[in-house]
Amino acid sequence: MKRVFLIAVMALASATAFAQKDSGFGIKGGLNYNQNGDLIASVGDAASDIVEGSSGKIGYHFGVFGKIELAKIYIRPEAIYTRTTSTYDVNGISTDFDITKIDVPVLLGINLVGPLHIFAGPAFQYQVENDLEGFSINEAENDFSVGLHAGLGVNLGRLGLDVRYERGFSENEANFIGTNVTNVDGRVDSRPSQGIFSLSLKIET
Repeated sequence: MKRVFLIAVMALASATAFAQKDSGFGIKGGLNYNQNGDLIASVGDAASDIVEGSSGKIGYHFGVFGKIELAKIYIRPEAIYTRTTSTYDVNGISTDFDITKIDVPVLLGINLVGPLHIFAGPAFQYQVENDLEGFSINEAENDFSVGLHAGLGVNLGRLGLDVRYERGFSENEANFIGTNVTNVDGRVDSRPSQGIFSLSLKIET
């Protein structure tokens, strides 16, 4: 383990030594349009479950990023506070499912033509809180999960614009029971599937 850590530190030091003038760090924020996985609920003594897919709603995010330029490619780690909302129809009642999480994407990007670039990489996620309107809900099965970010962007001086897609790799369910909606219980998959629109500002090089 110590050897792996030492190799990682040496690799990062080497990358920093060869970093280009466009390297730096900054702040970012924007909007996301999210849909979570299926909600499966039982109503009273019904013999079969109700399975509902979610409808997307607008959420938001903000955070910080670093960027190491290496000629035509770059490495960009980020730390992002994200708030998402999606909606389910449970027994005829529209119910919002809110999730607050910390995302840490580690992106590898390629500079294409002019200001255009593409990127992709894993996103490590920590779920801080979830809330299903009208229900008492437990914490998700796994606080930590892994997903994928992939997208494209443009750089306009210190400003950057990008659009990306995020997808969770595995189901991450939480159990719930009705409070305002009686005789309903089940589970909901908190795995994200969302489009993300971001504006970034590089504040240091």
